[in-house]
Amino acid sequence: MHFEILKTQGKARAGILHTPHGPIPTPVFAPVGTQATVKAVLPRDLREIGASLVLANTYHLHLRPGDALIRDLGGLHQFMAWPGPILTDSGGFQVFSLTQINKIDEDGVTFRSHIDGSTHRLTPEASIRIQENLGADIIMCFDQCPIPKDRTVVEPAVRRTMDWAARCRETHPDDSQQALFGIVQGGIFEDQRARSADFLRTLDFPGYAIGGLAVGESKSEMYATLDFTVPMLPADKPRYLMGVGEPDDLIQAVMRGVDIFDCVIPTRIARHGSALTRNGRINMRNREYTSADIPLDEGCTCYTCQHFTRAYLRHLVRARELLAYTLLSIHNIHFLVQHMQAMRDAILAGSDLAVYRDTFLQQYMG
Repeated sequence: MHFEILKTQGKARAGILHTPHGPIPTPVFAPVGTQATVKAVLPRDLREIGASLVLANTYHLHLRPGDALIRDLGGLHQFMAWPGPILTDSGGFQVFSLTQINKIDEDGVTFRSHIDGSTHRLTPEASIRIQENLGADIIMCFDQCPIPKDRTVVEPAVRRTMDWAARCRETHPDDSQQALFGIVQGGIFEDQRARSADFLRTLDFPGYAIGGLAVGESKSEMYATLDFTVPMLPADKPRYLMGVGEPDDLIQAVMRGVDIFDCVIPTRIARHGSALTRNGRINMRNREYTSADIPLDEGCTCYTCQHFTRAYLRHLVRARELLAYTLLSIHNIHFLVQHMQAMRDAILAGSDLAVYRDTFLQQYMG
């Protein structure tokens, strides 16, 4: 894997991340396929939408169906019939999100399965072995994602994440075709982010992620943290902001120099009957759409908007028809992919990205 920066505008970058399963134009949004599937969306539709990267999850796939089984069946690409690049999360976020069923120590995490209550052990070495079995193009160091505003939790988590990153780097072979990214932690504290980034740079990872944001801090705190964290990362390596996918957050982060994003938002809100539009998020259960003979978003080129009306989609949502989840997910992913493409086009063309930001946010935020 190697990263090519084609053009910059201010801190924003347009580039290409070359991987064994094809190029990833950046900046890029990756739909989340936690269980080796982007919920309710076929791989064929993801390709048609223009998605170039999909995320899957180490913790969940280790528990079910098992990473060894996926390896024996040809790896994630063959297993889920997705020919493009894949990124796997290390399981570190589940250390944060499933705190009630795990116990952290210096060596790793002992946890009870959320499926059947069985006990499992996840260490940096185990996380790397699982991700090697899964066969993703980009894999992540095992980390501890702390509560971002609690220094008493952040400081030991940063130290532990640094120790675990060194162990992941030692475990992962240098000649692997999988690119191992380090994860910068540190909450909203500049000194802790600097401590984490300084150490990770010594390990010379092919890419760097910013973890531990969008998990409890305000938007202004997240942007301020990005302001001082992004410049700490190598300029010639891809930068990945984990778990962020709100349209306004995406453009704010791109303008601060972030290249890669992932989030469950487009499919999660689809399952709750909501859609992303240029005029903001809308709830398809609302009565005002009962006879609305217009697409979700005027001018949108996705399959959903080209074939179906708001009235029909409201009917599907209220009837709890499964097709509602597919059509809304297709539209929402398309919306974010096109949002990223518009930013990339602006950078490459040399047009004012700030004008796009201001115009987009004025319409989207109302």
